[in-house]
Amino acid sequence: MTRADVSTQELAERAHRARESVLAMGATEHGAHVGGSLSAVDILTVLYGSELRVRPEEPHWAGRDWFVLSKGHASAALYAVLSEHGYFPPEECLEYGRRHSRLAGHPLRKVPGVEFPTGSLGHGLSLACGVALAMARTGRSNRVFVLLGDGELQEGSNWEAIMSASQYGLDNLTAVVDRNGWQISGRTEDSVALEPLADRWRSFGWSVVETDGHDLEALRAVFGALPAERGRPTVVLAGTLKGRGVPIFEDNRKSHYVQLTPRLHERALAGLRARRRNQR
Repeated sequence: MTRADVSTQELAERAHRARESVLAMGATEHGAHVGGSLSAVDILTVLYGSELRVRPEEPHWAGRDWFVLSKGHASAALYAVLSEHGYFPPEECLEYGRRHSRLAGHPLRKVPGVEFPTGSLGHGLSLACGVALAMARTGRSNRVFVLLGDGELQEGSNWEAIMSASQYGLDNLTAVVDRNGWQISGRTEDSVALEPLADRWRSFGWSVVETDGHDLEALRAVFGALPAERGRPTVVLAGTLKGRGVPIFEDNRKSHYVQLTPRLHERALAGLRARRRNQR
C-alpha cells in the first residue's frame, strides 16, 4: 500500500491510537503537555500518514521531506505519531521522560525522525527557513514543513523568519499553525492578540490557507495542493481544540501540562474511547 492509498478511516484509527499513546505518556511519572499534544495529533497523522515523502526505515534519506516541530513541548504527539508510522516501536513511548530514555520532554535528534532539538519557542520556523533556502539554492526538491503553536507567534523571531521566507520566495516551505487559542498563561487573545492572523501572514507575503485542523479529509486536500501559490511560502492556519478527543481536557487550560493519576488516566481513556465509538 502506498501512502496515497491510505484511507481516511485508517488515518482516523492511527490518530486515535496516537491519542491513547499521548495519554499513556501523560500518565508517566513526569507527566506531559497533554492538551497541546492532543490538538496536534490529527495534523501530524495526516502529514506522516499521507503527505510527507519519508522513509521511516531510513530516517536520513537524502530525498526526504523535512519536518520541524517548533512547539517542541508537544513532543508526546510527535513521538506517538512517529511510532505509529514505523520510526520506532510504539511500546517505547512508555519510556517517555524516564532517565536514559531518548524520548525526552522536548524532542532530541537521537530520536529517529527528529531533525532538530526544539522547545525554545520561536526558533523552529527559522530553522525550517534555513533548510528550505538550502534546498532551493542547491536545486533539490525536498520540501520543509514546520508546526507552530499559536502562542509562540508572539515571539518576534518568528516574524523575522516570516519576512525572510517571503523575501526568498520559499514555496518549498509550509508552516502549519496549531490554532487552539491557548498558551500557558491563558487565551492567546487575552495575552497578546494575534487576530486578524490570516491578514498578518498575507501582509508578510505568504499564501494563507485556513482549515479545520481535525478534519482529516480537509487536511489531506490542503497538503495535497501545496504550494498554494508558486513563488510564495504557504501557511496553513489549522483551527484546533486544545485537548481534542478527551472531553475532560477539551478547551481546558488545565490540560496544558498534566501528570495523570491512574484514576484520571482511566477516566480520560474512557472518554476518548467513547468519543471514538460515537464517531464510527
